[in-house]
Amino acid sequence: MWNEWSLTEQVLLCVVAAMWLYQMYFYLRYILAAVRCTRPTPPATNAETEEQTAPAEQPGVSVIVCAKNEEQNLRDYLQALFTQDYPEYEVIVVNDGSVDNTRTFLEYWQKRYRNLRLTFVPIEAQVTSTKKLAITLGAKAAQYDYLLLTDADCRPESPHWISEMMKGFARPSGSEAVSIVLGFGAYFVKPGLLNRLIQFDTLLNGLQYLGMAVCGHPYMGVGRNLAYRKQLFFAHGGFYGLLNNKAGDDDLFVNREATATNTAVVCTPDSLTWSVPKNSLSDWLHQKRRHLSVAPKYKFATKLRLGLEPLTRGLLYAAVIALVVVCGYRLSVTGYRSAISMWLPAIIAMSAMLLRWLMQSILLNIPARRWGVTRTVLLIPLWEIVLPLITLTMMLIEPLRPKPKRW
Repeated sequence: MWNEWSLTEQVLLCVVAAMWLYQMYFYLRYILAAVRCTRPTPPATNAETEEQTAPAEQPGVSVIVCAKNEEQNLRDYLQALFTQDYPEYEVIVVNDGSVDNTRTFLEYWQKRYRNLRLTFVPIEAQVTSTKKLAITLGAKAAQYDYLLLTDADCRPESPHWISEMMKGFARPSGSEAVSIVLGFGAYFVKPGLLNRLIQFDTLLNGLQYLGMAVCGHPYMGVGRNLAYRKQLFFAHGGFYGLLNNKAGDDDLFVNREATATNTAVVCTPDSLTWSVPKNSLSDWLHQKRRHLSVAPKYKFATKLRLGLEPLTRGLLYAAVIALVVVCGYRLSVTGYRSAISMWLPAIIAMSAMLLRWLMQSILLNIPARRWGVTRTVLLIPLWEIVLPLITLTMMLIEPLRPKPKRW
């Protein structure tokens, strides 16, 4: 049978096999590792309830929120931070040069909540990333060693958000104490195709960075749901060396500081935060461009791992399509009497794609169901083609964009 196929068909089938094997490896190693961590925390038994950690053993936490013209979001979501079931924590809101009524609103709320603390970034601050400056000021103002970061447009999934994230610091990760805990930041589910695209992109990226961290290759986190120790932050100079990038207050910092032994993952349903998604394609593309602009700053090993997945995925799609075209052309030219035999290479390739699609659907929809984000099955092939094209276009255009001259 193999000898009946042309050399082109044999080569294409080998390419399909090699790319398919790597794709299976990627999903079964990294994505499955993250999926296992999404299991909800089982309810405590009576014996476990009696042996719960005493409040004195639960370290204090400083929740840092940076707000730039976020008055409405603070009105909508800030209160959820003051209903956390955790014995000792403070909320530090850094007013990042807001020109709306953010300051007035925060000063009013400070009278209502004694654990709300305020600081600010001067409006005239001349830096590329005031977000990094705001986080630094928030960290300096923090009275606790554990810093938990989120955004002004974020709402914790439950009153157990802080306690769930803090469990990551107590987990054994090796010889080194845990200093960084990565969480998942979801986006609110809304109707529309754009929201479905955002949901899929966020889900896949989240499972990827969480899964790689579980497997000992942490490379990024999201500022919507990220914790690290104040001692680690200042011991290594905070954002020193990262100040010439407008973005990267979360992923570049984690890429620089995270190791296989000092990083833990917490992505149970109660540990999630929910953020407001972009409502227009242009706004989402701008947000994505900012995130992609820091990718060249990643470590070489990280860029290699991240590049292999979309590369093998693209080659797999291209090889399958080419194999179908070649088989169809050969059949039309030769008029071979056994159409099944002639189409067999294409059938094998398409069967491999179908098996991969079924595996994707299962692995992606398990956490989607547990987290309450949009599930997807039929649109997976579309998103898999569209998203890499968007990413590639942005990465080609980014070097041509003018760089900021003031920082």
